[in-house]
Amino acid sequence: MFQAASRAMSQVFEQPFRAIFWKMLGFTIAILVVIWIVLQGVVGHFLGVAATEYGNDAAWTNWVEWSISILTGIGAVFALGFLIAPISALFAGLFQDDIADIVETRDYPGDRPGKALPFAQSIGQTIKFTGIVIAGNLFALLLLLIPGVNLVAFFVVNGYLLGREFFEFAAMRFMPPEQARAFRKARGGTVFLGGLVIACLLAVPILNLVTPIFATIFMMHLYKRLASGTAI
Repeated sequence: MFQAASRAMSQVFEQPFRAIFWKMLGFTIAILVVIWIVLQGVVGHFLGVAATEYGNDAAWTNWVEWSISILTGIGAVFALGFLIAPISALFAGLFQDDIADIVETRDYPGDRPGKALPFAQSIGQTIKFTGIVIAGNLFALLLLLIPGVNLVAFFVVNGYLLGREFFEFAAMRFMPPEQARAFRKARGGTVFLGGLVIACLLAVPILNLVTPIFATIFMMHLYKRLASGTAI
């Protein structure tokens, strides 16, 4: 497994995958900028209403504006940091088959090529995966209130969800969804450990931006090893 993870990490920064990364990063940044603009608009509206209500009390208005600006800045850092994972996951779905095709062509040229998921199924998988990532991270976020549990919760929740979804994506290129799920469940321990590796990368700021690409490459390698019966 760690050989597959090391191999995937070394490939993330190679030219074909870098091109996909820049596209994905561009989409992610664009969405975050839109969210930031909307957030600033909401704050500006609130301040405008407050100024109207309290008339010419400039001192009070300035104090409110200063306080809200600080709170908005702090909140934005946490909110945008939280949103990186689900937004990256959303756009990763657009490029997963491209990433998988590159892995197969370069590393498994003699194997039967996988088939890209039908467009409707791909969109459904992407939406489902994004929702799962959001729900999982919200759950982990709530557990931040419980000392000693928060970090464990983050890795357990994300390890399970990320391992499951990325592995099933790789498997579904070669078998029907029902068989892919059964194959994943039969090797649940290995897939979960693989998900923990992905979760570790997700926990590293900045580097977590390559998580979707790394996870797709990694799980393609892991699936190939499991399908061929190679020892992990």
